[in-house]
Amino acid sequence: MWSFIKNRQPNIHMKRLFEPFLSYRHFRTRAVDRQNTSSTGLYGFDHLKSPKGFQRFVDEAIERSSELIDYISGMPSSVEIIRAMDEISDTVCSVVDSAELCRQTHPARGFVEEANKASMKINVYLHFLNTNHTLYNAVKKAEQDGHLLTEEARRAALHLRIDFEKGGIHLPSGKLDRVNQLNMDAHKLCREYGENIINDPGYVDIFPASRIPRQIQHLLKPIYRLTSGVSKESLGSYEDEQEEGFRIMTEPRTLFSVLQLTPDEQVRKMAYLKGNSVPHANHEVLDKLINSRHELAQIMGCKSYAEFVMQLNMASSPEVVVSFLLEMSNMVKEKADEEFNTIRNLKRDVCGQRCVDLEPWDEAYYTTMMKSSAYSLDSAVVASYFSLPQCIEGLKLLVKSLFGARFDSVPMAPGESWHPDVLKMCIHHPEEGDLGFLYLDLFSRKGKYPGCATFAIKGGRKISETEYQLPVMALVFNFSRSHDSSIVRLNHGELETLFHEFGHALHALLSRTDYQHFAGTRVALDFAETPSNLFEYYARDYRFLKKFARHYSTGEVIPEKLVKSLNGARDMFAATELQRQIFYSLVDQTLFGEQLSVPRDTNSIVAHLKRQHSNEKHVEGTHMHIRFSHFLTYGAGYYSYLYAKCFAATIWKKLCQEDPLSPTTGTLLRTKLLQYGGAKEPADLLTDLVGDGIVRYHNGGIVPDVTSCLEEMKLLDDKNRHIGK
Repeated sequence: MWSFIKNRQPNIHMKRLFEPFLSYRHFRTRAVDRQNTSSTGLYGFDHLKSPKGFQRFVDEAIERSSELIDYISGMPSSVEIIRAMDEISDTVCSVVDSAELCRQTHPARGFVEEANKASMKINVYLHFLNTNHTLYNAVKKAEQDGHLLTEEARRAALHLRIDFEKGGIHLPSGKLDRVNQLNMDAHKLCREYGENIINDPGYVDIFPASRIPRQIQHLLKPIYRLTSGVSKESLGSYEDEQEEGFRIMTEPRTLFSVLQLTPDEQVRKMAYLKGNSVPHANHEVLDKLINSRHELAQIMGCKSYAEFVMQLNMASSPEVVVSFLLEMSNMVKEKADEEFNTIRNLKRDVCGQRCVDLEPWDEAYYTTMMKSSAYSLDSAVVASYFSLPQCIEGLKLLVKSLFGARFDSVPMAPGESWHPDVLKMCIHHPEEGDLGFLYLDLFSRKGKYPGCATFAIKGGRKISETEYQLPVMALVFNFSRSHDSSIVRLNHGELETLFHEFGHALHALLSRTDYQHFAGTRVALDFAETPSNLFEYYARDYRFLKKFARHYSTGEVIPEKLVKSLNGARDMFAATELQRQIFYSLVDQTLFGEQLSVPRDTNSIVAHLKRQHSNEKHVEGTHMHIRFSHFLTYGAGYYSYLYAKCFAATIWKKLCQEDPLSPTTGTLLRTKLLQYGGAKEPADLLTDLVGDGIVRYHNGGIVPDVTSCLEEMKLLDDKNRHIGK
């Protein structure tokens, strides 16, 4: 699976297609070294000094893996079998993860093309690994003989065996061949879906330029058209004149800014309709993906793809997930209805009798208006306290306060970086030494991955009793450089996103697992977003913000009143946002749930669920599901964001809220949660961290206790209180 973790919007946790052998890894190359000044290659890999180096990178990974397979075939001790299996994963994934990061971020076409070739070649080899009965039999022996002495080793054997079987290795050859083909098809379809989104973002041209608010003009492309005008020299003759306008590329980030801030309803409508109807090619791609995943699940003896992917998740079954989502939908409906009526009434007050109803392209605009009015918020004023350098200082302060470590910039060796803007950071503990490395690729540029994501480069693992392979990660963002300022300033939502992704990175950098198979975010899918959601709270807590958020020109500390206003505005339409996330999750469960004998129309499914679980109108001709990449990367797992929201709310309330920067709090977070990665059951980690009252056992699965989340959002009344328990 392509395992980089994305933010909430159309961004994701990418789910592995070839489970046993893809993780956050690296292998026998020079480790990233803060002291190294000699020439190296991308990310510290010596092979990647040039694009062609990817060829040798793949070849050596295959050579080393073949050596390890030969070793395992001799059936050494169970401990050595699991160690060797983990090194195979580490070796192969060094290629997979590096190629993926290169494909998504490198500005040089040559590197991107060679990374693509490397990705395709290593995936052919992955097919061989996933169907290798020697490895499968060795893992079964290790699991069964009772000689694995640690809980993590026993868990690794169990997970490896299940991962093999999810690949169909235990099936007759004909069925196994079909499973392999379906997995390859799904991989290609996922890539095609993503490429279509990038290549066909949609656009609308707006004239004149005055229809676009000045504060978002830097996000758009100026365009010109010829108009005929009367010549000043000779009445009656005409000359061509240029009229300025803007082209709105309707990719999600720009589209949201347009919908939020543009007073002209027709501009909003045109942008919404275009942005929610492209790329057309993904209708067919998504249908094929649904069919491929369903056939795969049936071959594996499951009723649906949703059932297939739940095997190692906390929820354990689609029935548990859907029951949880329907409960939440019922709890939130009354409050969401009230919020919808409030927004609609404002539109009617502003527009008068000519306003008929609230349209989908209206919500963001009028909610922004209400928030700004109620809390006297000015986006430019807010951003003035969140200059990007100061926000990075906030990350450093967080690491120091909680974990007693430094988060410092370190120099890169020649050839290590892929762009001049990239920064390299190191987390260093005064007693433990370096804990891990993190690259920051912060700014938008042409051809770069368009969202915000955490990419793995190398996962942590125990190499010997005295040596630990340090994790290496990359955070990728697309912050905009304003034309009229040399200082990049973030809005509050972007600050939250920064801390969200940093939470993923910390999960990886601070984990200390024996096996990279469990390093960092290699956890149950419905637990993976918990640390990232937890660290978002720090972007909202005044006690923390006042320590680094200062006005970019005056140095004034951010006023407490402003932070209260930001949080108040954020919570104004909490029920509406929660309802939207429930709707997305139900669409995801339905698309990949049990299939009817007659093929279903995805457009009808989305429209039906929107009418049932959302106040937003469905507009004919719009198709949000053809650009919602979570349906690919999470595939029946989007509910994980709601799980994480609930878990994080409980952890914050019970552990962090009283003193969020306490070293004691940080020690508990690190030693009871982050350091274990996926080496322990997530429900056990959560309960050990905060005690009872964070999970509920329901119909054979686990769901979050929703009490803290609903209390925080002021949605818990007497009618709903019993449901959260």
